[in-house]
Order: sequence, then C-alpha cells, then structure tokens
Amino acid sequence: MDADQAQLVDAYNRQADAVRTVNASVQMSPTAGSAYSGVIHEYHQVSGFVLAARPAMIRVIGQAPVVGTNIFDMVSDGQTFRIFIPSKNEFLVGPTQLERATKNPIENLRPQHLVDALFWPPIHAGEPVVLEQVEAPPARYYALSVLRGSGSNLEIARKIWFDRSDLHVFRLQIYGPAGRLDSDTSYADWQNVPPPSPQESGAPATADDRSAGGPAIFARTLRILRPQQDYQLSVIITRLVLNSDIPADRFNLMQPAGTELVNLGAGQEQPQP
Repeated sequence: MDADQAQLVDAYNRQADAVRTVNASVQMSPTAGSAYSGVIHEYHQVSGFVLAARPAMIRVIGQAPVVGTNIFDMVSDGQTFRIFIPSKNEFLVGPTQLERATKNPIENLRPQHLVDALFWPPIHAGEPVVLEQVEAPPARYYALSVLRGSGSNLEIARKIWFDRSDLHVFRLQIYGPAGRLDSDTSYADWQNVPPPSPQESGAPATADDRSAGGPAIFARTLRILRPQQDYQLSVIITRLVLNSDIPADRFNLMQPAGTELVNLGAGQEQPQP
C-alpha cells in the first residue's frame, strides 16, 4: 500500500488520540535474562491484568497460572512507581525518572514503561519529521522519524514503522539523549475493538457516541524491549476494553503490613521495616 508523509502522520495521530484508557487481560512471557524473569521464576507465561489511563496512570498485576496468586503488583502515576513482590516480601518505591544501574534486575521493573507502549504521544504540527522507505524482503515499511531540537542540534526522538501490507504501525522506537534507544515495541494482530458497554463506560451511550467514526483498533500482541533496563517482555491481550471509565482508586497500591520497604532513588537503596 502507498501513503505519503501527511497521510502517515494523520493515521498515527488518529490512533494515538483514539486510546484514552485500557482495561485488559493479558498473557505475559518474559524473555530469558530480562528483569521479569527474576520475578516470574519458573513460569514461562503468566496471566495478568493491565489498567491504564492517560496521561500516565497504570497498574499491572501478574498472577501465577492455575492458582491465580499474585507474582507482582505495580502501579505508577507518572511521578512515582510502587511495586509489591510477594515472593520477596518487598515493596519497592521510587521516582519514575530514576535511571540507575543495579546488579539486581528486579529493581529495574518500571510499570510506566508499559505506558510508552500503550499510549502514543501525538506528532504535533511543526515537529520535524522525516519519511523513509525501508526494504526488508519480503516485507516493506514506511518509517517516520520524529526529531527534536532545532537547527544543527536536531536529534531523533521517535521512529514509527508502518507495515506497507496494511499500513498499521508495526514498531515504535523511543530515543533518549544522543540517540540512545530507550524503548523498542513491536505490534501485531491488529483487531477491531467494540466500544465499551454503558456499564463499562459509566454513562449511557448516545447517538453521538455510536456515530463517532468506526470501531477502534488495537494490537493484540506487543513485544516490549527496554534495552537500558534489561526489559524484554511479550504481551498477548486476551480481553480488551478501550475508553471505559476506570475509578481512580484502582490505581492505589499501599504497602502491605509486614513487608520490607525499599526506597529506590539517588544512592543506595535503604531497606526499611
């Protein structure tokens, strides 16, 4: 399929604007060596739940197969993350922007990294964008590189790949300073998502709601790579509701009594009772 730069930017922005909240049941599979492997132990795949609301609220719960006990429970509000790991009796707390190498990969777990995969920032008018055609037989792609800075100080901020077989987003890469790759997420199995029912949306459907464009679409398979934090995680969405109202208290996670509080921040972590 063919498209020009303006059409691709418009398609990307429409998809970015179409997703306000995510309520999903998922299957999560860590790649060997990733931070999740240290939490999930012997399980090859775990069930879980993801709740997310723009701009940066998220809760992710991973559960053991069959028995359904929690392996981890983590939340982020865009400023602070909180993670409870029952098997270690630890409750981790830290700022979302924390960047610190650690010998313990579990401390690299960050719920807000999933926000980058679920909620895409729009491409604003005036942002520098470069279009590229990529040939990788038998596949062919368009790639939009979104730049930041000005003049001779431009650097890549994001790279958005479109599969030319259907023009769906195939891959989204996010870059930090000096061209550092921070996030690399691939998307597959795009499907229509029906609008939430009145019970799920928290309000009765109206004629305007029903006529506001066609059904939303969303990828059912995501592969998330966070090279700076040793993250490699495959996520398969088995149930999905988009744009339902999610009560704010669903994003509350308090430290359970008797657990060890680990504050992650500048300097060394300080376990506390």
